[in-house]
Amino acid sequence: MSRKKVNREPRQGEVLDLTHDGRGVLRHEGKTVFVPDVLPGEAITYRAMRRKRSFDEGELLELHSRHADRVEPQCAHFGVCGGCVLQHLAPQSQLAFKQKHLADVFSRIGQVSPKRWLEPLTGPHWGYRRRARLAVKYVHKKERVLVGFRERGKPYVADIQRCEVLDPRVGHRLEELATLIAGMDARESIPQIEVAMGDQHVCLVFRHLEALSNDDVERLRHYGRDTGLWIYLQPGGLDSVHALEDDAPVLRYALPQYEVDLEFTPIDFVQVNAELNQRMIPHALALLDLQPEDRVLELFAGLGNFTLPMARAGARVIAVEGDDGLVERGRANANRQGLDAEYHVADLFQPQQGAPWLQSGFNKVLLDPPRAGAEQILPELLAKKPQRIVYVSCHPASLARDAGIIVNAGYRCSEAGVMDMFPHTGHVESIALFERRS
Repeated sequence: MSRKKVNREPRQGEVLDLTHDGRGVLRHEGKTVFVPDVLPGEAITYRAMRRKRSFDEGELLELHSRHADRVEPQCAHFGVCGGCVLQHLAPQSQLAFKQKHLADVFSRIGQVSPKRWLEPLTGPHWGYRRRARLAVKYVHKKERVLVGFRERGKPYVADIQRCEVLDPRVGHRLEELATLIAGMDARESIPQIEVAMGDQHVCLVFRHLEALSNDDVERLRHYGRDTGLWIYLQPGGLDSVHALEDDAPVLRYALPQYEVDLEFTPIDFVQVNAELNQRMIPHALALLDLQPEDRVLELFAGLGNFTLPMARAGARVIAVEGDDGLVERGRANANRQGLDAEYHVADLFQPQQGAPWLQSGFNKVLLDPPRAGAEQILPELLAKKPQRIVYVSCHPASLARDAGIIVNAGYRCSEAGVMDMFPHTGHVESIALFERRS
């Protein structure tokens, strides 16, 4: 059957709403059309670019009216690079959009309405990102190396010179990194650079698919010494990552309010936005109403981002995490600072009946799962009837789904709100408090 040709004649329309990923929603002859870089209420001229069974995808040609909160994007590459989708919307309005999205999925998916919506938790809007995976590509036609993120909606590496949301220690060096790799023998066999930043040091992990020549190793060594960046190499899987220099420092970030710091490796998960993380921890502990006599079960505990502050506050913490390496480093972080926390390794996406940590008599729970949420562990967790649950989430839909499960198990959703971990992107970090009904 032949594919029907897309009619790319200009169309006019009014933007009705935004999708969760920041695209404008229009209607044309009864069919939904998604157009990026527009805002609700704006009158536009656009053209269809791709036709699907139930919707079309279009591109903006002309803007006839402007949303009151439209702003000029700060990044010269906005619209090409796929990293940001909301730079044309003022930061406060981005938060309102994300809060609306969270409320929509709570109602639609979880059929839950919090008793109170929290004020959004905010941090810096620019230069906030301390973790990133940069794509690298040698383009034969251009005889150039590109370093950055993927193009919007395409598999190609965007041709960008700098990133405004990435910490400037690396975000303003993308062109410099491209020039470095272009001069290497391995220019065609380096697919990515993993970026990891602590409070003091910056690490770049160069993934390479073929062994590096001695000249390439020396080029990287000199670049690291000239810039103060610490170079790591990854010739295989994650267990192959190693520092180029023998005296490479330990990465760490401090949580001064709790007089603790966390050591981590360049491939460990840490919260992307360092300043927002500093505000998120006391925010979560206040919702938990943490008391010295509490026994807190923390699921998806990672390195101890919440574990150590709760232990410093005097609570007994049972920390559970699925990654052996993270548990090892989390335990080491606690021991190094004389903090008492109990650590367990467990796959929280599998049944855990009979697990010793589930029998430990906890009265409160804090969980911070990945995008998939905590659906598998909730039945066993809720059977223990903890008094209070604080749920930190990076994916509104999975939080909303899990909120419905928690509420149906005898809890009320007392408070919920967004936290601006990822400004200018469509990603939404959120938090919710659940209290057991008496």
